[in-house]
Order: sequence, then structure tokens, then C-alpha cells
Amino acid sequence: MPREGECRETVARLMEQYGSRILRLCALRLGDADLARDAAQETFFRAYRHYEKFRGDASELTWLSRIAVNCCRDMLRSPWHRHVNRRIDADALPEQAEAFSFPDDTVIQAVLGLNAKYREAVLLRYYQGLKLRETAAALGLTEGAVRRRLSRANGLLRQQLKEWYFDEE
Repeated sequence: MPREGECRETVARLMEQYGSRILRLCALRLGDADLARDAAQETFFRAYRHYEKFRGDASELTWLSRIAVNCCRDMLRSPWHRHVNRRIDADALPEQAEAFSFPDDTVIQAVLGLNAKYREAVLLRYYQGLKLRETAAALGLTEGAVRRRLSRANGLLRQQLKEWYFDEE
């Protein structure tokens, strides 16, 4: 069992290494920058409290992503959240680690408009860059279930974005 000081140092390292990715995941999932900061903070608090339970079966990012997804789900289930319009503006999102160059926020808005089960799979797999196995572990699903969700999400996005996408040749 790790000592408290070791846990604190490890969680501080995790915050430094993955903090912006977890914050962005929460922002995209919750649709509100303030709630996202709360969810990211809660994610790292839970990671600190339960670090001794981390077995290392998955990567640290996968483990943190699963905690973040669960924190976001908890917030979305709260009665208060159901009665407030918390739509996020794409400009309010934290900076992403890897630059995507889209001329506007159409793609991200289309992803945010997906059903929650598809949106979570897309955000973890394509945005967070988790492998299929890691995405499945973060969502508590089989790889086949994640593959089906991603396929369905891709089909929905292809339909929604067919008029938006253009070839620059």
C-alpha cells in the first residue's frame, strides 16, 4: 500500500500530465466550463482517495478517463442539472493538446449533439486518443460494444456533416 506522500506526488504528476485532457473531456461531456472544472477536480480527488486500488491493469489515462466519465455522469444525473440549460461555447473549451484545424466548430457541435453513449465513445477514442481496448475499459464495455457505438456514431456524423465537409482540391 503506497504511503500518503507517494500518493500525493503521483496524483500531482497525473494532474500535470493529464489535467488538460481530463478537463477538456469533462467540458465536452458536460457542456459547461465551470462544471467541467468541478468534475476534473473531483476526478483527481477520487484518484487521490482511491489510488491504492489502482492495479495498473490499464494505463493511468484510461483509469482517469473512467473516473472522469463517472464524475460527469453523476453530475448529469443530479436534479439541478436537468433544469438548467448549460450549453457550452466552443471558444470556452480548454486548449487541446493536439491541434485539429477545422474552419468552425461544426464538427465539435455535431459530436456534442450525439446521444451520450455515442458521444462518450467518440470523445475517448478519437479525441482523447485512447486505444479501443482502453476506451472499452474506461466505459466498462466490451471492445465489440465500443466498436459498434463508434460505427453508429460515425454513420450519424457522416450524415450530419456531409454538407459541411468539402474537398479543397
